[in-house]
Amino acid sequence: MTAPTTLSLGDPSTFDDGVPHEALAEMRRTTPVLWQEMPDGQPGFHAVLAHADVVTVAREPVLFSASEGGVVLEDLDPENLEMMRNMLLAMDPPRHVTYRRPLAETFRVKVIAGLEDQIRGIVRAILDEAVEAGDVDVVHEVAAHLPTQVMGRLMGLPEEDWALLHSLAERQTAGQDPEVVGDQPDHSASIDMAMYAIGFAADRRTQPPKEDLTTLILDGDFGGEAMTDVDFGSFFVQLVTAGNDTTRTMLSSGLLALLQHPDQMAELRADPSLTAGAVEEILRWANPLHYFRRTATADTELGGVPIAAGEKVAMYYTAANRDDDVFADAQAFDIHRDPNPHLSFGIAEHFCLGVHLARLEGRVFFEELLSTVDRIELTGDPVRLRSNLNNGYKRLPVRLGRG
Repeated sequence: MTAPTTLSLGDPSTFDDGVPHEALAEMRRTTPVLWQEMPDGQPGFHAVLAHADVVTVAREPVLFSASEGGVVLEDLDPENLEMMRNMLLAMDPPRHVTYRRPLAETFRVKVIAGLEDQIRGIVRAILDEAVEAGDVDVVHEVAAHLPTQVMGRLMGLPEEDWALLHSLAERQTAGQDPEVVGDQPDHSASIDMAMYAIGFAADRRTQPPKEDLTTLILDGDFGGEAMTDVDFGSFFVQLVTAGNDTTRTMLSSGLLALLQHPDQMAELRADPSLTAGAVEEILRWANPLHYFRRTATADTELGGVPIAAGEKVAMYYTAANRDDDVFADAQAFDIHRDPNPHLSFGIAEHFCLGVHLARLEGRVFFEELLSTVDRIELTGDPVRLRSNLNNGYKRLPVRLGRG
């Protein structure tokens, strides 16, 4: 089928100046399952743009495999594909359930809720430092520090290593942006982080157990077997990187959305009970990831479009989250939106394990920001991260003030 526009979703430069939402809406209306060529000559993919079709793909994890080819559009070399396959996000059933179940209790809503006071203290300290500085880059000097510190404490990581892991996580998610990664290979940060984790696991096995997530993983029963240090390395990369990237993007993109909608920011200041709903709308309107890939394991069809075994299928949350068949006035930002069945946390088998933690971090951050910081103003143009996967910013300059 012929695309209704010349939009190339596999090309990172497509998103350099912002998400082309109107073009995506046109594509979704005319060809909701749309073939796309890759700009680098790799095999193309089916872009799944409608909310209902994305849900269908997500609910068929055997037919649409996360493990077969990984979860990014670009085909990985064997070493990096194998490392990705040891991450929860790229495991298929039944292995996915085997590895997810031992961790689920730690991420339950009641357990995560017990972290609220600790997270609120972290947020207050970050904001105090930012206000004292006055002019800050929200992305790196404010938003990124919260998930780094929270994950560091959850996993019992040495505080002196947090800055290193913070840097590696940011480099890993910016592999398509030459300003960030320079001429280093795209996979260097993930390999460096995995090697750190392997050494960290080996060291922790020599120590008495601690009450943290690392002990839970290293002592866990994963289908009758313990996790090896090498497997822990891959697992660690996902936990640390995903926790850093998606939360950083949610907070920075969310603040920009509120600055662009000052009336709704004023409502939140006046009524903090609206904050949880505002976080959900931020996640819908500025979802941190454009897509996740699957690979068809058998010939099938979706929305009347034939899909051959081995072909790539990409679930586009950026399009599905603004589907007019699901969301009234879908292009509008509305903190009162209810219901809000966005797909930014995924759905079904791969529904985000850290959903309760992300929601808590978002709610506490915006509650504290809007109740303790009186003045927030942009001091320059936001600069987007160059990526066909990550939907966020690499710079958001603001001035913060009190009193």
